[in-house]
Amino acid sequence: MEKFFSIVRGLGLKRGPERWIGGVCGGIAAKLNVDVAYVRIAYLLFCLLPGPAFVLYIIAWLVLPDQNGAIRLESFLNTRSGNRP
Repeated sequence: MEKFFSIVRGLGLKRGPERWIGGVCGGIAAKLNVDVAYVRIAYLLFCLLPGPAFVLYIIAWLVLPDQNGAIRLESFLNTRSGNRP
């Protein structure tokens, strides 16, 4: 799993500081250098289409690092296995 988390960190995409729920839209907006409102509107439109938009958001929230580089899924897995990050 370490290689997977290294790849995710290497993407340069982080959950943004401008957040409503998890910061995923804010992070995407920061990476694309657009206003976060546009990304939120695009996500809401995406939610209107049949598909797994909510599930993709939750996965992104778990996998994308926050502003400090911490990944929630990695922290959870380390806690369960008794390892400390």
